[in-house]
Amino acid sequence: MGRWKNLLLATLLAVGTVMGCAETDNTQQKQSRLDAVQSRGKLNCGVDGGIPGFSFVDESGKYSGIDVDVCKAVAAALFDDPDAVEYRNLDSTERFTALNGGEVDMLSRNTTWTISRDTSVGMEFGPTTFYDGQGMMVRKNSRIRTLKDFAGKSVCVEAGTTTELNLTDKMRQAGVNAETLTFQKADPAYAAYAEGRCEGMTSDKSQLIARRNTLPNANEHILMDVTMSKEPLGPVTVNNDSAWFDVVKWTTYALIEAEELGITSANVEQMKQSDNPTIRRFLG
Repeated sequence: MGRWKNLLLATLLAVGTVMGCAETDNTQQKQSRLDAVQSRGKLNCGVDGGIPGFSFVDESGKYSGIDVDVCKAVAAALFDDPDAVEYRNLDSTERFTALNGGEVDMLSRNTTWTISRDTSVGMEFGPTTFYDGQGMMVRKNSRIRTLKDFAGKSVCVEAGTTTELNLTDKMRQAGVNAETLTFQKADPAYAAYAEGRCEGMTSDKSQLIARRNTLPNANEHILMDVTMSKEPLGPVTVNNDSAWFDVVKWTTYALIEAEELGITSANVEQMKQSDNPTIRRFLG
């Protein structure tokens, strides 16, 4: 716990400023989720829970991955405790409803920043933590190497995602008549692909690589040399709640800045003695 306090000292200072502003504005304080999170004493964080490297829960119930680390950082900034988090596994079709309805305080689950989600859906996107692109996984012995090779074949995809729309657009652009098999959750989609019910599986490339390693005979599957989209991924809060959004936003920026400056939990005490004014200011 102590190492989190040291590593996120600058974030704590920034969050303290945000909370102080909220306390001086009674109207904002009543409306902000920041007040609800503080009163509860823990963060409810929406994650995927099934993507190694991003958010993955093992057999013991322990969560790990870059998206999980963002949740931990926000909890550490607010409560000086990275474990003050309750994780909620949400699929792609329920994540925004859960956030808008208050079931979770934020999303940190490989969610793409788009104009429709940022406007009509009512989301507020924090700093991008991972730039991805949509890809396609096929069996090595299938001889499928381009989208045109999918003529008369099928592709598995998770419903309610930008992936589904991008696939339709790209196949239409390529003049290919391919069948799309949609699934409510990612697990059934990958299971269908593993069973041979579809010739291709499409998603963000990072997810495809992570999931490929969980398939039987992982080396029999390859990612095609195709990128169908740009996918900026990052944490998400509800719109029009600047006090709470500032906490999530500046905590994420602090993590990025610490990495750029080379500050870690192992060297933070030494870095406090640095002659670099940027590092000294960052560490308070």
